[in-house]
Amino acid sequence: MCGIVGIVGNQPVAGRLVDALKRLEYRGYDSAGVATIVDGALARRRAEGKLFNLEKRLAEEPLAGTIGIAHTRWATHGAPTEGNAHPHFVDGVAVVHNGIIENFSELKDELIADGATFSTQTDTEVVAQLLAKYRRDGLGRREAMHAMLRRVTGAYALAVIFADDPSTIMAARSGPPLAIGHGHGEMFLGSDAIALAPFTNEISYLVDGDWAILGRDGAHIFDMDGNRVERPKQVSSAAAYLIDKGNHRHFMEKEIHEQPEAISHALGHYVDFLEHAVRPVAGGIDFAKVPSLAISACGTAYLAGLVGKYWFERYARLPVEIDVASEFRYREIPLNPESAALFISQSGETADTLASLRYCKEHGLKIGAVVNTRESSIARESDAVFPILAGPEIGVASTKAFTCQLTVLAALAIGAGKARGTLTAADEKALVRHLAEMPRVMAGVLNTIQPSIEQLARDLSKCKDVLYLGRGTSYPLAMEGALKLKEISYIHAEGYAAGELKHGPIALIDENMPVIVIAPHDRFFEKTVSNMQEVAARGGRIIFITDAKGAAASKLETMATIVLPDVDEVIAPMIYSLPIQLLAYHTAVFMGTDVDQPRNLAKSVTVE
Repeated sequence: MCGIVGIVGNQPVAGRLVDALKRLEYRGYDSAGVATIVDGALARRRAEGKLFNLEKRLAEEPLAGTIGIAHTRWATHGAPTEGNAHPHFVDGVAVVHNGIIENFSELKDELIADGATFSTQTDTEVVAQLLAKYRRDGLGRREAMHAMLRRVTGAYALAVIFADDPSTIMAARSGPPLAIGHGHGEMFLGSDAIALAPFTNEISYLVDGDWAILGRDGAHIFDMDGNRVERPKQVSSAAAYLIDKGNHRHFMEKEIHEQPEAISHALGHYVDFLEHAVRPVAGGIDFAKVPSLAISACGTAYLAGLVGKYWFERYARLPVEIDVASEFRYREIPLNPESAALFISQSGETADTLASLRYCKEHGLKIGAVVNTRESSIARESDAVFPILAGPEIGVASTKAFTCQLTVLAALAIGAGKARGTLTAADEKALVRHLAEMPRVMAGVLNTIQPSIEQLARDLSKCKDVLYLGRGTSYPLAMEGALKLKEISYIHAEGYAAGELKHGPIALIDENMPVIVIAPHDRFFEKTVSNMQEVAARGGRIIFITDAKGAAASKLETMATIVLPDVDEVIAPMIYSLPIQLLAYHTAVFMGTDVDQPRNLAKSVTVE
């Protein structure tokens, strides 16, 4: 999750930009840079590694200028080198970028055919090259910015300065957050309000599809059609917190909306977008040689592992044994020392998971850790560490950590399939293309389903029991949906495999029982619909989460139908996580519970 800051000021800005970047260090990064305009020309300083390297560079080569943009980069496209560090310059245009430009490869080929010469391996450079091309074609700065935004697809936050305009920063948001800070004779831009806290507490948040022009006296904000829009100013309390809630009521809501950006961060570590391939990151585990895989975790992490089981078995043809960690080590499982084990934990300190890891290690298995904290006990005791790179998650009920765990497991399963020869190069490319779509699709879903979810949550908040159903990877999602609702709303809920409905849970169905059915139009759809018919025949109130094909194919009357985009099976679990998270969140809000710190729960469970 890269960090962006910008200042249109009335005094030198380089030092202040670096100070603002320091407040974004929690987001993770591997290089940094700053650019200003000096005497009508762009100037920059960049450095690999931590910000003190950039500070050292600036001490050796000071940078003047009263307008500037700066960036901490987490590498997605191209290695974490100084040459790939932002800002990128092309013919008087400077750009910093957070996110993924999905169609960068096609745009790059088009620009090269038009005579452009690229100097980096990044997707970001196509933005600068497009802007430079449009300026050469005679467009003004504003028109060039708008034209560029209409060409790029993906999830992105952008900040741009032009050498021939030393008084303006342009910005755009489609997915990753951007906040505008209002000062006195100065204006500010940042990925988080926390970055802007030393300068101002008066903040406007851009919404998806917004782009803006910042001058010293204010900002003009436009929608994607170029129409002027207004975004409210609000007073931020970011100065009082390490991480600010932004314009969200709770950290959980903020973290739900951070998922497109967090997943971009994770994908950048595991996927080579230029080659449409999974990077070789297995480390101490050779998936080509292991005869089987054991997976263990607790709570939401266990449910992520359960989805991962489907992927490893389908794409890599690798048998998987999975259990909750509190049971795993007591089952006395006969373990093959040639096999490997994956342990999933957001904190990396979960006591039962750590104990299960040590049990497997004693039996000679190679150990992999899927964690959010690389310095954790589980990571330190593993042969291979697979970071999920979700960034800090404050809400006790996991959201972005869950979908980042899923993203990493999907990438590992595809990599295992490649190593084991069960996926062709064409298969890998197709799957990686679908992974690359995910941040954009998630951002679109978050922008469209909120109103219908809020209305549905109002009705759900009056219920005492809820049933969730799904098949395939939607079965673990059904359990995750039920777990989320229980955790934060305290409504009793259960998740079942849809085919198990007739083996007991159907006895609970009556006109008072909402049944949430998760059913994309996939190879399981027809079977799931037949289970829905069993619910309908008994008066159950169906909440149907599907795609356009599924909604058209089902003729059943529902309490509500939530329609999501048509997506490939490999990314469906991440996309379908969004409505179940939002439904739990808004239900809890209507009920007035403590969403971020639900009763009796802790973020990190370090006791058995």
